[in-house]
Amino acid sequence: MSANVANESEAPRHPPRHVAIVMDGNGRWATARGLPRPAGHHAGVETVRRIVEAAPALGIETLTLYAFSSDNWRRPTTEVAALMALLRRFVRAETARLAEAGARLTMLGRRDRLPGGLAEAIAAAEQATAAGTRLHLRVALDYSARDTILDAARRAAALPSLTREIFARLLSGDHGADPVPDVDLLIRTGGEQRLSDFLLWECAYAELLFVPRLWPDFSAADLADAVAWYAQRERRFGGFGAAPAAAAAPALTAASPAVVPSAA
Repeated sequence: MSANVANESEAPRHPPRHVAIVMDGNGRWATARGLPRPAGHHAGVETVRRIVEAAPALGIETLTLYAFSSDNWRRPTTEVAALMALLRRFVRAETARLAEAGARLTMLGRRDRLPGGLAEAIAAAEQATAAGTRLHLRVALDYSARDTILDAARRAAALPSLTREIFARLLSGDHGADPVPDVDLLIRTGGEQRLSDFLLWECAYAELLFVPRLWPDFSAADLADAVAWYAQRERRFGGFGAAPAAAAAPALTAASPAVVPSAA
């Protein structure tokens, strides 16, 4: 990952500080090309690299990626094993690049069920990139928003008082001076239109953008289009204001007629 992807002065005037992405469509991308599903996950990792490189120049400070949900353990054992091995290699290979680029990596979700040294690789990567300030990259792995909320509620029960800010810190596990901001823009690739148990609390006022393009085909230009679309939205947070200007969703279409959005 290059630390000099683009000049931050090129970022939109009102970019989303926190962008979350449901990276959907890897398996369908592979199947449409006659490839085994794990090939789609390999292609998806390349997309992660280019999106992480592009994010800071667009004014994005926090990027949260949904890599593996707690419900994904139901998928075929061979596919899950291949994905976990790929994630382990990715974390180990990218740690130095992230640190050089000034990116801080943290993981959300359970770690007690992760196989083969993955949890240890994650912990080492978090420690090595802890000083990063250019981008906070958060990867949700074995993650369930409902389980996270339940766990935070259990811990909150022991506190003498509770506010939204305190609860948000419990959710993120970030007890430092600068808690993770709420999600401003949530993007889901692959054509599906649901949150799938992802950042339910944090997305309370997020702008939701569902695009048919499959994740391996999602580009830095697509991310820039999504950020530009967000910048046209009027953020009222329940207050009263002028009617929002009409903002057409970016034309992020499927890569080819052969790739048709369908159930994952």
